[in-house]
Amino acid sequence: MLRVVVLVSGSGSNFADLLDRARSGRVAVEVIAVGADRECGGIEIARAAGIPTFVEPFAPPREAWSDRIAERVEAFEPDLVVLSGFMRLLSAEAVSRFEPALLNTHPAFLPEFPGAHGVRDALAAGVTETGASVIIVDSGVDTGPILAQQRVPVLEGDTEATLHERIKLVERELLAEVLAGIADGSIDLADHGLEHRLDQPDTAPEEAK
Repeated sequence: MLRVVVLVSGSGSNFADLLDRARSGRVAVEVIAVGADRECGGIEIARAAGIPTFVEPFAPPREAWSDRIAERVEAFEPDLVVLSGFMRLLSAEAVSRFEPALLNTHPAFLPEFPGAHGVRDALAAGVTETGASVIIVDSGVDTGPILAQQRVPVLEGDTEATLHERIKLVERELLAEVLAGIADGSIDLADHGLEHRLDQPDTAPEEAK
């Protein structure tokens, strides 16, 4: 059984789906804590479910705030950390404390449309399909190793809200599949992380150091 800490920032709809799957035995994980950068729906869901929570409001510098988040997470000794609608970038040092056991879902078919507005950017680009991805978080913006992804069509008349809701359904399935694979050993995060690191240049740009 994987011990998972989830980080949220918003309504928590994807987290609620994961929690339901976990508690019904459909995914072999135990959500042991939920953290956030603000009071939000995801935290309220966790509290209602009796899950330990913490809120660490963002305050610059980002590195110090990231360290506080990492320390709060590490206190629960998780096997895995899942970002579920967590809208803050963690510092590279904080990411390194968990990598490769730090996952994120993204509402686009990466490397297409990275960043905080993947759904909006897909609509603005006029594409006929976008997608959903589950990745290992690295120090970049949605640049980590891709563990699973699936295409989602853009329908005539789609708004950002309607498209995002359909993408969320796919994100939830993909995350469940990835977690099941990690739990049963068919997905080895260490292998994915090593492969990605070997593909990277030996030196990082100054702003990433």
